[in-house]
Amino acid sequence: MNIRNKNYKSRGLWAKIPHGIWLREATSVSVDSMDNVYIFNRGNIPILKFDTYGNLIDKWGTEDPYSEITTKELRPGVKLQSWSGSNFTRPHSIRIDHSDNMWLVDDSGNMISKYDLSFNLKLQIGDGNPSERESGIPFNRPTDVTIRESTGEIFISDGYGNSRVHHFDPEGKLIKSWGESGTSPGKFSLPHNLVMINDQELLVCDRENHRVQIFNINGEFIREWHVHKAVAVTVDIEGKIYIAEQGPPPVQKGVKNLGHSVGIWNDKGELIERLGSEFPGEKHDQFLWPHSIAVDSKGTIYVAEVSFVEVGRTLNPPREMASFRVWEKLSNNQV
Repeated sequence: MNIRNKNYKSRGLWAKIPHGIWLREATSVSVDSMDNVYIFNRGNIPILKFDTYGNLIDKWGTEDPYSEITTKELRPGVKLQSWSGSNFTRPHSIRIDHSDNMWLVDDSGNMISKYDLSFNLKLQIGDGNPSERESGIPFNRPTDVTIRESTGEIFISDGYGNSRVHHFDPEGKLIKSWGESGTSPGKFSLPHNLVMINDQELLVCDRENHRVQIFNINGEFIREWHVHKAVAVTVDIEGKIYIAEQGPPPVQKGVKNLGHSVGIWNDKGELIERLGSEFPGEKHDQFLWPHSIAVDSKGTIYVAEVSFVEVGRTLNPPREMASFRVWEKLSNNQV
């Protein structure tokens, strides 16, 4: 049974980006209660806010968007380029919660920040210094954040340098941490994204274990299902779960139907529909390297991709590549 691209169509050239703004790659995306779209990116202006038609309506996150590009050695053999005027070391994740608070995860900055939509700082978690790798102590390159609507409790995946999920109260006080490296239930190989799928259950994208795991709010394992390199997740108002999948390892380059897609699932782990092409690419209906996903109230799907880090910088010469996808839901008479 073909369940690919049944109820959605891809839309190209959505974001209208003015001259002087460099969207190097759209590392993450979220939407507010008015369906405005926020892209957290690694270009010269970290936060770009668009309306539903792709018009840029606000921007923020740098003292000087035309400052020099600086290179910093994060750890032996790993260098990071960024704009010297940026407020962030390495943008990684954005999540706008039920109260229109904007949560930003700076992975190499080891910081989670909460702002209102006027960019006023409300809370910061983390002191900016990394904990010892795989110590389980917050943070060593955190990856994502989600909020429990009924209580305001905060859940953070600490995935690049820890195999951990941290649970905080609304004021940022640590309640509990769970997880360690491994492949059995309750263990992780890079917990990359997470979301509350209802008020009692937390879904974690266990990326390198090619699965999602579901826990209760106390960190107790409930169930899991296989998803190829599950990297990002969101939930719509009907409870459907949208999971982005990254591609295969280099040895399987050119093999079709391995990631590079978005799957729509129910909470039982049954696949409803899959979006994307059989192969990766820069066409409107293809993906290069998904990294974040959001869905607005109309069912429009937005996907941000780390296309430069994973693909563009390896080219000769290196170049910026498509890094933002939009898929619109078809009306009943279009299906």
